[in-house]
Amino acid sequence: MIPPVWLRRLVIAPLVVLLALVVVTTLPVWLLAALFATAFVPGRLRLPRLVWLVVVYLVWDAAAIVSLFVLWVASGFGWKIRTAGFQRAHYVLVGAFLRALFWQARWALHLDIDVVGTDPDTALPGRPEIVVSRHAGPGDSFILIHALVNWFQREPRIVLKWTLQWDPAVDVMLNRLPNRFIAPGHTPGQTIEDEIYGLVTGLDHNDAFVIFPEGGNFTPSRRVRAIERLRSRGLADMAVRAEQLQHVLAPKPGGLLQALDAAPDAGVIFVAHTGLDRMLTAADLWRELPMDKRIIMRFWSVDPEDVPAGEDERIAWLYDWWARIDAWIEENRPR
Repeated sequence: MIPPVWLRRLVIAPLVVLLALVVVTTLPVWLLAALFATAFVPGRLRLPRLVWLVVVYLVWDAAAIVSLFVLWVASGFGWKIRTAGFQRAHYVLVGAFLRALFWQARWALHLDIDVVGTDPDTALPGRPEIVVSRHAGPGDSFILIHALVNWFQREPRIVLKWTLQWDPAVDVMLNRLPNRFIAPGHTPGQTIEDEIYGLVTGLDHNDAFVIFPEGGNFTPSRRVRAIERLRSRGLADMAVRAEQLQHVLAPKPGGLLQALDAAPDAGVIFVAHTGLDRMLTAADLWRELPMDKRIIMRFWSVDPEDVPAGEDERIAWLYDWWARIDAWIEENRPR
């Protein structure tokens, strides 16, 4: 469960800002303590890097909350917050804060992000796009949104897990923009597919609807459960295809099918990435710090006329693409 909106806005968000102020004013103490503890912790300044990242994210979150409050006041205390001008201002704010976050990630974690083989259509506004991405590793959704907003000048609409609303900045920012936080059974009489159909309807030339068909980050245990779930539903052929996928989960086609129906003139962009695959648990994250990671991303662009028309054909097409993504990950993942 997450707290009600009033508690998140009036209590949790101000507490994050207050905590950031306290941490910033005592930052030398934290860093000195982390440096002292480094003598007992193996790794290249692993503990100071972790402390610095926590501080940066906390300050980042607090700065975003303050900026969002300023926009709320400027919009007439929320009166015009949904108008086109203020929606655009929020996307500009998203881009600026993601640039700042990844600037720090590159410095503190030695993190590089490379895009290889991107189709030209990906970077050229002119039609709406449905972005279909694998899900694996910490922060991969942040990386994808950073790429769409700052590299390709897109305005993403995202389907997210409802628990992300625990983060006050994410909560306020993304609830003001056309996104959906999905929780099973959260809207009586309305399915997740209905939510997606409503979200995708009305995409314009520079919009991008983002969906992760796997429904969660890849882990070996989730892969096994996804295959068992297909077998229990009598979908033996899909289970066999899912067993052939080694680095991705079996995709759930329902959301993508709704998006394709709601935006028949949209192109489809498939996204693969690798570099964070080994970090499945908190222990993995600790072991990998400092990361010294190279994240490789690959985008494939599909024209609207090349998307199959029938439901069965679209499901087979999605599995074909997932097999292609799985093979690409095998070729490009760190050894």
